[in-house]
Amino acid sequence: MTILGLGVAAQVLADRLEIPSVLFLILAGILVGPEGLDIVGLDAFGGPEPLSAIVGLSVAIIIFEGAFHLKLSKLRQTPREAFRLITLGAGIALLGTAIAVRLALDASWELSFLIGSLLIATGPTVITPILEVVPVRDRVAAALETEGIVNDVTAAILAVAIFEVVVGSGTQLQLLVTSFISRLGTGLLVGVLAAGILWYLLNHVDLSPSNAVRNSRLIVLIGAIATYGIAEGIASEAGIAAVATAGIILGNVEMPYEDEIAAFKGDITLIVLSFVFISLATLLSFEDLLSLGLGGVVVVVVVVAVIRPVAVLLCTRGDRFSVREQLFMSAVGPRGIIPASVATLFALELRSSNPEAAALLVGTVFLVILTTVVLQGGFARHIAQTLNVLPMRVIIVGAGRVGRGLAERLEDRGENVILIDKDQEQVEQARNRGFTVHHGDGADVDVLRSAGAANAKIVAAATGDDDSNLLVAQLTNSNFDVDTVIARVNTPGNASAFEELGVRAIAADESIAQSMDNEIERPALSEWMTELGRTGDVQEIEVTADALVGMQIGDLDTELPDGVLVALVSRDGDSQIPEPDLTLHRGDHLTFVGRRDAVHEAIERCHPELHG
Repeated sequence: MTILGLGVAAQVLADRLEIPSVLFLILAGILVGPEGLDIVGLDAFGGPEPLSAIVGLSVAIIIFEGAFHLKLSKLRQTPREAFRLITLGAGIALLGTAIAVRLALDASWELSFLIGSLLIATGPTVITPILEVVPVRDRVAAALETEGIVNDVTAAILAVAIFEVVVGSGTQLQLLVTSFISRLGTGLLVGVLAAGILWYLLNHVDLSPSNAVRNSRLIVLIGAIATYGIAEGIASEAGIAAVATAGIILGNVEMPYEDEIAAFKGDITLIVLSFVFISLATLLSFEDLLSLGLGGVVVVVVVVAVIRPVAVLLCTRGDRFSVREQLFMSAVGPRGIIPASVATLFALELRSSNPEAAALLVGTVFLVILTTVVLQGGFARHIAQTLNVLPMRVIIVGAGRVGRGLAERLEDRGENVILIDKDQEQVEQARNRGFTVHHGDGADVDVLRSAGAANAKIVAAATGDDDSNLLVAQLTNSNFDVDTVIARVNTPGNASAFEELGVRAIAADESIAQSMDNEIERPALSEWMTELGRTGDVQEIEVTADALVGMQIGDLDTELPDGVLVALVSRDGDSQIPEPDLTLHRGDHLTFVGRRDAVHEAIERCHPELHG
């Protein structure tokens, strides 16, 4: 009860402060553990074996829930980068960490590679809570989630295989390869079979209409636990691969009550996440950490400041991620449950035969976990704000030429854009051009919600059908708290119908006529606006910062970077070209015009928290 109570309190505090919950969970575990108030210790769990079993089942539920949410549509956003992270990135982490441990702590190569294999894993247990409070672009989140789920499996199986080399005998390389492949193969096979059985039960067995939702939830939960247990019974640590495989498959097939099942699993995961982090944190020994000395600090610095950035920058090279996003991914790679739980299990087995190796193993792993969770997890949002990678979420319904053109302009400015379209051909075209696309009818509330409309600042209805655009706008206004709803009007004369319902309408015929008129009467202006669309930007911010209130435009201009100017000041619905002596009031709106980089720098100087 103590652990669950602390877990709930940590989750509530994390939500209130918008800080990942894992930070508070670990601190809570240290507080009630032997290094703190000594309320909870290993004896409270009945010894190492019961704790290992409970942690194993909890981790299985967490991995299954994370894999269930890993949609193939997400994987398509960053296929090359995600593949590199789970192959090349994992290899760099393994080799780099092993070398660092060997040189800094004078450990054997076998023990160094064992520690390196454990520290490959980031995992959904630490990545998911971070992404819940740090709304980065979907492609960044997809890459981090994929890396976390797959590398959790890789790290667990590889660590067990290397541990057998450490304590076993025989041809080491052959033993390592055989052990890894057999466990991974067992997990994949059991996971596929389990997913097939669960899918059949959910789709073809009468679950009693009155209790269908509850029964579906229980079937999936029991199925996930059984999948883990069966695979573990065949080969240790194969259960992690099995539940990950089953979760990914079930999350990407048609299944009744999918939303209800997902919500239920999310609630269960919060409980087991709290239990696992707090219980493992109670096993933390400051003596083991301090025994590492300066060498332990060197290992942490190398892992965090050298190996992780090198791996991310190599794996994400190309134009899919901005430099700021690459730096964010480099700075956010906290280690979590898999390293902690498996290292604890290994240490308990080694203490009788090799206590020095046991202390070195658990001390190094927990020092890296503690440092990365506290610094990277706890300050993830601040890191994102500093690097300016918190974009504005925009939903565009309609992935045709207009929708894709708008998405391209917004993504060029670094915004997080999600397209929605029910036409599979349009969906594929947009995905092939690198856009994030949700397949479904944008005139359906559930589709809008699953695409993220609840967190969107702008929804744009850009289909070729006025009725659909009007319905999208109405549904958005009535169901979601969206700052701006814009609709495309295709048929002349329909704009008034949109405006009567409070929808901001953009009439295609009027926009074309205005553009042609500009080209005829104001060719220089038209050419300038075209060029602005390619290399420039226009952004508007509201004056809310105390530093801006009371400042004159002339003083503000001297602080702005070259290549940008304040084009308009809007106050109480009236807009004017500002005079140098105009004094800014709270609530005024400033419109910046200029080069894209200069405009963004101006916004950062005047209002860094507003960007995104």
